[in-house]
Amino acid sequence: MTEIFARITDTSIDAEQVVAAVDDPTCGALVTFHGIVRDHDGGRDVAALDYRAHPEAERFIAACVASEQERSGLRLAAVHRVGELSIGDAALVAAASAPHRAEAFAAIERLVERIKHEVPIWKRQHFADGISEWVGL
Repeated sequence: MTEIFARITDTSIDAEQVVAAVDDPTCGALVTFHGIVRDHDGGRDVAALDYRAHPEAERFIAACVASEQERSGLRLAAVHRVGELSIGDAALVAAASAPHRAEAFAAIERLVERIKHEVPIWKRQHFADGISEWVGL
């Protein structure tokens, strides 16, 4: 299998780099997921988000990618951003390549769900009314 491409970054995610990590001429499907900061949540206007990560979060995201890559036999990659993010910024970019689209879509869904539940990254939402709250704690 290929090298594990899984990162935590405090700068904008280079989606082309994530795609390049899974690009394979033997694959007919390449699926990407972009988790984007939206301007609302639960009926409230969101002004910004910030993400904080455990010091070993990169080890956790790498374990998710490696495990799913081994289970599926597909090429997978993921990068999660931390720090202050604005509306429209990408918080997570993940990619999967496979011989056929159904496999790639299924793999990206499993990978994103695992990252969401297993990687110790916490989100704080800043609402337009000045209130902020941590999500998922």
